Amino acid sequence: MDNELTAGVDFPLYDTVLVKAKVLNWLKQFNTFCFLDSCSMPGQDIEFLAGAGIRNALQLTASDPLTVFDRFLKDGGRWLFGHWNYELPGGGSGQKEQDPGKRLFPEAFFFEPEWLIIARKDRLWIQGPRPEQLYAALMNTEVPDPERTQLQQPVRSEVSREEYLETIRRLQEHLHRGDCYEINYCIGFFAEAAAIDPFDVYRRLSRYSPNPFSGLYRLKDQWLICASPERFLKKEGPLLISQPIKGTLKRNAVTAGDLEAEQRQLFESKKDRAENVMIVDLVRNDLSRICEESSVKVDELFGIYSFPQVHQMISTISGKVNASVDMSGILAATFPMGSMTGAPKVRVQQLIDQYEKSARGIFSGAVGYIRPDGDFDFNVVIRSIMYNASSGYLSYKVGSGITIYSDPEQEWEECLLKAAAIRAVLEGKG
Repeated sequence: MDNELTAGVDFPLYDTVLVKAKVLNWLKQFNTFCFLDSCSMPGQDIEFLAGAGIRNALQLTASDPLTVFDRFLKDGGRWLFGHWNYELPGGGSGQKEQDPGKRLFPEAFFFEPEWLIIARKDRLWIQGPRPEQLYAALMNTEVPDPERTQLQQPVRSEVSREEYLETIRRLQEHLHRGDCYEINYCIGFFAEAAAIDPFDVYRRLSRYSPNPFSGLYRLKDQWLICASPERFLKKEGPLLISQPIKGTLKRNAVTAGDLEAEQRQLFESKKDRAENVMIVDLVRNDLSRICEESSVKVDELFGIYSFPQVHQMISTISGKVNASVDMSGILAATFPMGSMTGAPKVRVQQLIDQYEKSARGIFSGAVGYIRPDGDFDFNVVIRSIMYNASSGYLSYKVGSGITIYSDPEQEWEECLLKAAAIRAVLEGKG
């Protein structure tokens, strides 16, 4: 195990699925926790990890500079879990205000957990008070069958289909004028006075639509139920790794031949390749601002990855970050992620603020962890439900990359496709 894990205790892990259920059941006692889950997808070295309880925490508001977080990090020697909202102060994103009655998460929040649990292959590592007792309790606890919950009222859309099509046409006028090359336009769905069990909804969503950057995140009465397929940024030593997604195709394949044909269809899509390469160029430019000269490279272009509901086009870009760059510098250069803005980033953020109906909040922000050695891994918050347990306000957002080649009708259908798994689970399916 890694050096920073030696303060905890390593235990055998015989059944990942069962122990995951036991850990989630154990987390119900905490009013703040972060559970991150790879859903046993290939290429992930951690099955799941959880930080629970608060030893120390930092919350940023719209008026706080990012350097406040640098000072928080300088204490060092600890694990941190938390998130960045899209409207991160000082991060370069738009500043559309959230409705106070619908506000969910603060602009940024990070906490040092009292308990840390990491599952890797056949080992379970626990750090916290009396880890042996916790391990024994987990192994001896029967997990009750969760009560199945579903929304009792229909989810409503912020915009009608006709409004959406008209907005896309207006955005394409900006594209034709050369204001931008691509813009990620998002729409929201919501329900009021909703009553759900976030644990049950997460269990069913992660089973119905397993994704490598999933998670269940609670900050008091605010919940994020996440089934994200996308990594925002990972740091391994000096190496920064970004894996933007641009390109989505519904998965219908039953046979291996059908699967290969659908993957080839997405790979050969001129529209999706055009979207993807524009974001790759944007990410390369972002990383080049903070990385060593000539170190930024495209490790994979137009990679096709298949998930239970969709196929995705994913590219991988990496670079060696300059040793003098702090976290605030990394975020200022790379956040918000290009796959959720478009290009050029500053102008499309202004258009996002102009045309989208509501603030994004934690949607298209990032949730993840920072290790004691400074390495980190953050997802892109998409395919996610945001829920306020106090007010009952529930929402989720979806979007797509708009270019001059986009067909407004097809973009509308892509948004509905991306929301299909969430809608199905909220309707009691899955």
